Amino acid sequence: MVVLVTYDVETKDPSGQKRLRNVAKICLDYGQRVQYSVFECKIDPAQYIQFKQRIRKAMDEDKDSIRFYNLGNNWKRRVEHFGAKEPYDIDGFLSV
Repeated sequence: MVVLVTYDVETKDPSGQKRLRNVAKICLDYGQRVQYSVFECKIDPAQYIQFKQRIRKAMDEDKDSIRFYNLGNNWKRRVEHFGAKEPYDIDGFLSV
């Protein structure tokens, strides 16, 4: 399944900046950044549960906001891209 993840982390103090970096690193473990605070993740249901648990531990639920949009397996017909930057091919070749 494909999940779109967006986040808004309050960065007014050093602890917020640290949380922001940590949330981004966690997202990179599961997917690809497509905009500054937006990731597309192709994951299975078990990974999805683990991903959400890790994010919730890393965030401050009183200050930060994380949104998960489950696009499912038919995600291609639900996503349109216009403008700068080539769209990310989630099924394409991944080099590490």
